Amino acid sequence: MPSICCYFQVHQPFRLRHYTYFDIGARHDYEDEAKNRDILRKVAAKCYLPANRLLLDLLRRHEGRFRVSFSISGVALDQFERYHPETLESFRQLAETGHVEFLNETYHHSLAFLYSRREFLDQVKLHRARIRQLFGQNATAFRNTELIYNNDVARVAEELGYRVILAEGADRILGWRSPNFLYQPAGCVKIKLLLKNYRLSDDIAFRFSNRDWPEYPLTADKFARWIHQINASGEVINLFMDYETFGEHQWEDTGIFEFLRVLPSALMQHPDFRFETPSQVARQYSPMAQLDVPRFVSWADVERDLTAWIGNDMQNDAIRSLYALEKDARRRANAALLPVWRSLQTSDHFYYMCTKWFADGDVHKYFNPYASPYDAYVNYMNILTDFARRLRPSGGGPHDSA
Repeated sequence: MPSICCYFQVHQPFRLRHYTYFDIGARHDYEDEAKNRDILRKVAAKCYLPANRLLLDLLRRHEGRFRVSFSISGVALDQFERYHPETLESFRQLAETGHVEFLNETYHHSLAFLYSRREFLDQVKLHRARIRQLFGQNATAFRNTELIYNNDVARVAEELGYRVILAEGADRILGWRSPNFLYQPAGCVKIKLLLKNYRLSDDIAFRFSNRDWPEYPLTADKFARWIHQINASGEVINLFMDYETFGEHQWEDTGIFEFLRVLPSALMQHPDFRFETPSQVARQYSPMAQLDVPRFVSWADVERDLTAWIGNDMQNDAIRSLYALEKDARRRANAALLPVWRSLQTSDHFYYMCTKWFADGDVHKYFNPYASPYDAYVNYMNILTDFARRLRPSGGGPHDSA
């Protein structure tokens, strides 16, 4: 009896304001408050509120037969609370159904695992506490930022007590194997590994409205037939995607909400299929094999590696300069600045500096608020220069009072 595991990533970065060389030492308001507020409210109106209303109706209508899971970054939760409490309340309503699982991740949607194990652990603990406070759940499932994963990530997650971890079902780590089974991470004893079926997930997330796609239009019945064909060759079909797929990346007029409304019923027409959350899947099935992933894998781009964030000299210079400030940021005298340092870790800042055009370039340009990766780098480094001055015992200058 195969399970369908739907997981949605919810994330909105705090976007940085235009910050010039002449602002260094003169002002310390790094975030674009107006842009962050306006974007959050726009996405809430187009995606979060209508999608949550639809999911709430589906969860109630199917009375436990339909289940979903979310990972909501801490910075997204902070923006909900600050700019649009109605969105936060709508996620609470989903939690109250008892049929939604909330995962843990790094609070600031950071790449901390790659640069500071201490910071990674601190952010995971912060996120765990926030999810408990808001939704009353002690998370047992984990996903690292951008689905960045290798054996070491799994081992640390297991040490933290998680029962299941999510990752990209990239061909280069699976080889001949299928993503439609659970696996045991190499070097681990208890934790289980769920792998995204990226072909089926991307059919919804990226190809749904593509009129040049041979399978266009994608209907719920057609997609359900594809899922049902896996019946004899898999135990769990993992559909992982950005929640903003619904209404923001795929606009309402594409029919994406109607697709979502009909999909659960279409999938459950086959009596052997059921919806379960990651933790339920981990309890239900045993790993089919051990999977050794020594090199990092992620969700991004054709390569599904780390090059979307640390693939060029600008990105590496920026992120190494940032983590070089950790000791100073953690000094007791700088306690008020520690959250600022953490907010500068959000992976989006480095994604904007990516110079990978060609096949992946359209995706990078779509999400980039800067005119070029170089502009993103200069803006970020101006801010980081000012922030580094503020961390110094001397304060960094006469204008350092803001």
